[in-house]
Amino acid sequence: MPRAKRGTKGRHRHKKILKLAKGNVGGRRKQYRQARETVERGLVYAYRDRRVRKREFRGLWIVRINAAAREHGLSYSQLMHGLKQGGVGVDRKMLADIAVRDPAGFQEFAQMAKAHLAA
Repeated sequence: MPRAKRGTKGRHRHKKILKLAKGNVGGRRKQYRQARETVERGLVYAYRDRRVRKREFRGLWIVRINAAAREHGLSYSQLMHGLKQGGVGVDRKMLADIAVRDPAGFQEFAQMAKAHLAA
C-alpha cells in the first residue's frame, strides 16, 4: 500500500494557529507547538472571561445604584424592593446609567421606592 501524505492540510492547520498566535513573544509566535499551547489556553480564558465579564458588570451596576440610593436615604436593597413593589420594570444596567447620567431622574425612582416602602 502506498504511503499517504497529508498534502497541504497540515500547513493550513499550522498557519491557522500561527495566525491566532500573532502578538505573542518569541517561540510562542513562531514555533507551532508553543503557539498551539498558548492559543488553546488563550481561547479557554476568552470563553471563561466572556461569562465573568457579565458578573463583573452586574456588580459594578449594583455598586453605582447603591451609592446613588444612599444619597437619597435608601439602601440598595430598600430601593430595589420599593421599585419591585411599585411594578417598575427598570433593570440594573439602565438604573445604574440613570444614576450616573441623570441624578434628577434617579431621584424620582428613589421617591417612588420610598412611597411604596411606606405603604
